[in-house]
Amino acid sequence: MSTAVPVLLRELVDDAAVFPPGSAPIADAVTAHRGYRESWYSRMVGPLLVPAADLAQVGRHAAGGGPLAVGLVGPAPEIVKALDAVPGDVEISHLESPVAKRGEDPVPGVRAFVTLVEERTGYAEIPLTWGLLAALDEIVSARTAGARVAPKFRTGGLAAELFPTPVELAAVICACRDRDLPFKLTAGLHHAARYTDPETGFTHHGFLNVLAGTLAAADGAEEVEVAELLAAADPVALTYTVEPQLSRERPLWVAFGSCSVEEPLHDLRNLGLLPGGPQA
Repeated sequence: MSTAVPVLLRELVDDAAVFPPGSAPIADAVTAHRGYRESWYSRMVGPLLVPAADLAQVGRHAAGGGPLAVGLVGPAPEIVKALDAVPGDVEISHLESPVAKRGEDPVPGVRAFVTLVEERTGYAEIPLTWGLLAALDEIVSARTAGARVAPKFRTGGLAAELFPTPVELAAVICACRDRDLPFKLTAGLHHAARYTDPETGFTHHGFLNVLAGTLAAADGAEEVEVAELLAAADPVALTYTVEPQLSRERPLWVAFGSCSVEEPLHDLRNLGLLPGGPQA
């Protein structure tokens, strides 16, 4: 059986092992990530995401192992400090930073982040609240001027308000589609299909739901159609929707950060969307 990762799934999952709820020690995360880079499913995995404040520690554990692609995540001051002393075996793939708290105007934060990014690639984390559309328009203007910036949205967390509804997330995906904006997602996307966590009671979005919804949006679907796909709970039906498009370049959705690479890997293999591997 082929071990190739389908085009649609390539670099879908950024390795966020050091972030909650996984919270892996940095030494363990670096070792595991190097293993992912050498695995049969390496094309599915993006860079290792690390807090900007911990970059020096990452460098110590990466030393001597060859280049390690890292995405820096954190407040702007911490990113600035980290960029002043990038360890020798670390390559900065991109920057990710929150640009506003919930309820704040995100536009000034977007402008400051664009200045910080300079020639790099950056993702501005924008709260799904007031000011979102204006912030997206500001990013469009920055991209038109040559900046390599895009939005990032939170789809989960430790509070119920951090989980957007299918209707809210569909509106955001379509807003990015209408502006030709790629986007990243973070938090809450632990499994392929939408489900409710029995411990917290929070209903999580499924990454396969998001993939199906984004594909539909890119093909011109209305928000209500995208929302229906985001709300679906049957992984088999979602698989039937996505499987015919596995050879397609993934539109709009850049990637999502997951504290466990193994969870999406397990779900994709169980659904037959990622059929490779030595034990297959």
